[in-house]
Amino acid sequence: MDRIFYAGDSILTGTAIAKALLEYAEALAKAGTSATVEIPTRLGDGGVGRSTFLVGPASQLVSDTEPSGFEEIEDEPLIAHFRDEMLRLRFGSPGGRASSSPSEGGSDDDAGSWSEDL
Repeated sequence: MDRIFYAGDSILTGTAIAKALLEYAEALAKAGTSATVEIPTRLGDGGVGRSTFLVGPASQLVSDTEPSGFEEIEDEPLIAHFRDEMLRLRFGSPGGRASSSPSEGGSDDDAGSWSEDL
């Protein structure tokens, strides 16, 4: 698990999710734009919650590895979306803005959502 520190607060999420979020934030900053993203988080009681971040050129995110007795949170559709958006930011996409979203379905542990403010 990784703890993401942002705007004086912190959240616990899956390691792959944290890494993908930081890489996406970097791509947004390089493109001079921002996006609002929502990721799954681990609550103090072990449940799964959601956190929403506004990431862009001025974002200051830090991710630290943190041991946890809880199961790793995974969200492959969300990570794939971050990767797709990074490619779109770097290389553009025919016809303008990407309109795909992560696949739907699954449990709270693997259901991601996102929105963009481009």
